[in-house]
Amino acid sequence: MKLRNLVSKISGSDRKPAPAGLLSGSATVPMSREFAVVGLGRFGVSLARTLLERGFHVLGIDKDQHLVDYYAQELTQTIALDATDEHALREIDIGSFDTVVVAIGDHLEDNVLATATLKDLGVRQVVCKAASRRQKEILLRVGADRVVQPEYDAGKHLGQQLAKPNVIEQIVIGPVQRCSLVKVTESFIGKTLEEADLEKRFNVKVIAVVRNDEADVNPAGNHLFQEGDMIVVFGHRNDIAKLAR
Repeated sequence: MKLRNLVSKISGSDRKPAPAGLLSGSATVPMSREFAVVGLGRFGVSLARTLLERGFHVLGIDKDQHLVDYYAQELTQTIALDATDEHALREIDIGSFDTVVVAIGDHLEDNVLATATLKDLGVRQVVCKAASRRQKEILLRVGADRVVQPEYDAGKHLGQQLAKPNVIEQIVIGPVQRCSLVKVTESFIGKTLEEADLEKRFNVKVIAVVRNDEADVNPAGNHLFQEGDMIVVFGHRNDIAKLAR
């Protein structure tokens, strides 16, 4: 179970599925919190699927008619157009979308033109994919609100996992605070939460214990740790690192 999903369940903020909206081929003005994804490659499609799973509407845009047709039944709406063409973007009222993701990081010129055009047309948030740090700097200069580097981010994440194998996932809360999903180490198996005394020994707050994808929120002190258990904790990153050793 993903940490963000766990946090959503713990806070009671799971989103309900969105109602039916845009139909393929229409140019209907989108409702609030709908997304457009420019570029239906692996990154763009993966992103679109994740948003759909969370209950959002997603418009898929690509110059390749074959890709548009292929994903027409999967995405809320798809359309074939050149995202650097201001007139074409106006025709679909792209400025009504709250967020547009430009997932064409391998083509810097198209990426830059699409980003600048989207901001000119009033898109509140434009998120771009970049292939390098230099591309990221350029895209930020022309108006991108956020730029991601998937390969860099994936490599960094893998490095963190290898360095701290017991930390399954982390959410950055502040400069040093983290909310982390941590494997229960062997030294705690067979002990109760009270006996383990994690909060006092490691200065972390235990939010939940996860077993078989089920979260026990605010677990009682007599909760007995078993092999395979995981805990959701909040605290300083250094304290969490000590707990996970």
